[in-house]
Amino acid sequence: MAEQILEIPAFITVTLGFAVYLLGAEINARVAVLRQFNIPEPVTGGLLASLVVLALYLLFGMEMNFDLTARDFLLVVFFAGIGLNARLADLIAGGKPLLLLLVLTLATIVFQNVIGAAGAVTFGYPAQAGVLFGSASLIGGHGTAIAWAPEVTAVTGLDGATELGVAVATLGLVLAALVGGPIARFLVEGRNLSPSRPEEEHTIGVPDNQDEAAPLIDHLTIMRVLLYLNLAIIAGFFLSEAITAAGLKLPLFVPCLIMGIVIANMRALTAPNAPAVSRTPSLALISEFSLGAFLAMSLMSLQLWTIAELGLAIVVIMTAQTLFAVGFVIWVLFPVMGGNYRAAVLSAGFGGFALGATPTAIANMTAVTKRYGPSPIAFIVLPLVSAFFVDIANAIVIQTIVNF
Repeated sequence: MAEQILEIPAFITVTLGFAVYLLGAEINARVAVLRQFNIPEPVTGGLLASLVVLALYLLFGMEMNFDLTARDFLLVVFFAGIGLNARLADLIAGGKPLLLLLVLTLATIVFQNVIGAAGAVTFGYPAQAGVLFGSASLIGGHGTAIAWAPEVTAVTGLDGATELGVAVATLGLVLAALVGGPIARFLVEGRNLSPSRPEEEHTIGVPDNQDEAAPLIDHLTIMRVLLYLNLAIIAGFFLSEAITAAGLKLPLFVPCLIMGIVIANMRALTAPNAPAVSRTPSLALISEFSLGAFLAMSLMSLQLWTIAELGLAIVVIMTAQTLFAVGFVIWVLFPVMGGNYRAAVLSAGFGGFALGATPTAIANMTAVTKRYGPSPIAFIVLPLVSAFFVDIANAIVIQTIVNF
């Protein structure tokens, strides 16, 4: 059967993303077990859609390529919103958790590559290819895997390194979307944990048990939030240009996150009586929409057939990576981070982050906090680790292994 490539333009991709998100919400509303294990709505819809895309490929040879330009903009909007929610007091309070999470992340990177190298050798791959079964594809994600694949090929002569990295990153993203919620349920309900300050505003999303007395969301609050999101993105763009000119390379969402933090705290200092933007239901709702649509489009566009081509090797190695991630989170990260409710929320996020990507981690934490209660510092600490530390630490470890 001849393979057909169907190009899906950006506007249609966004429309399908909305439909997939709503499909996931409808399924979650009807299937109690998905709610009980805190599976995010866009994950439910996105994975179902990706199975439909896989079926079209297997039955008719049709490969669907989605234009994800608008999806990537939604990620920038989301992280600008994370910045706007960051209060100076939270940043100060997050200092110790941030340092601890940095150390735990570095340990995870090392262990992932040890598992990856052992698995690679077991199945006849060069040991250096283990980074593609490890942190390059998992904590690093698709972009890092694609960036390092040519280096692995140059050193080892391995054919198909890019396809290998993409396949591992794809399966990792699926697993990341599924493990965070059950981890949180095990920790929160098993230890009867609750937020230390349950009255705090939700960072992302409106809580599932919102009552009728909840603050108003109207056209003015939405417009005010959109204004400040746009200001953070504009300022973030100029900061990104300056960072690039200085010879550094960071994804656009990082400068937008930084400028969101700056704008929110400058506004609080200079106009303390102005109508609120940070920690408002309107900002939480827009953040949840941006993240959910991003994740729905990311998952529905997965090319799952790339995983099948690796057969037994990817099944065994990814099983080992998943068991390590879950065990590390429950028995190491959770107690080190304090063994409290915030640690449980971070555990759900780290489970998604270790196997997938930051948006998946945040989606896991959002599903957890909507059900059990807020944890604002968790939403500051984890993105800061993933934005500023991981790429540098990952690059050092990968470079060391590849050139060994």
